[in-house]
Amino acid sequence: MVDLSRIEELRRRIQKDPASIAFAQLGEEYRRAGRFEDAIETCRAGLAYHPGYLSAYVTLGRALIETGDFGAATEALSRVHAAAPDNLAAIKGLADIRHRLGDCEAALALYDRALELAPHDPELEQLVGAVTADLAARASAPLDPPAVPLDFAVGLDTAAEPAGEAASRPLEAAAPGTPAQIEALERWLDTVLADRDSRK
Repeated sequence: MVDLSRIEELRRRIQKDPASIAFAQLGEEYRRAGRFEDAIETCRAGLAYHPGYLSAYVTLGRALIETGDFGAATEALSRVHAAAPDNLAAIKGLADIRHRLGDCEAALALYDRALELAPHDPELEQLVGAVTADLAARASAPLDPPAVPLDFAVGLDTAAEPAGEAASRPLEAAAPGTPAQIEALERWLDTVLADRDSRK
């Protein structure tokens, strides 16, 4: 339940004194209310006066995650993590970013670290289970090689000649085993191998 009276009270305090440390509380109230842009603006304004206020960086980072600004969120939360390596909220936030970006290995390492700090936390246990399942699914999923390139399918080396000339060549020229076809196949195989290596 959003406490609008609390938000209004904090907002008035900051209007009277822009340097008030109440900005951190207001930013967190905005974040909890889903007013992420207001939370970001409030935290940034307050941090200009209080650049060492770590909890405000946590609120800022978590609000930025919700807006999809993962770069700025990582910067804010990494600042907290560097100053306080055991800050649970910062670790969870960084893990969330890595998970959303598809880096499940890094996300799992961070969630595991968070679980060390908060053993038996149901939310963390669920997140670790979800990321572990994602990794297992990726490991067992068959590779989907890229489609055979058109220049191989028709035996034309379109990369080696202007598009107009390639298009004007008769399809009969695509005899199996021609140098152009072999070269196209080699390029395709290189692409498949690179794709497979990237998934290891």
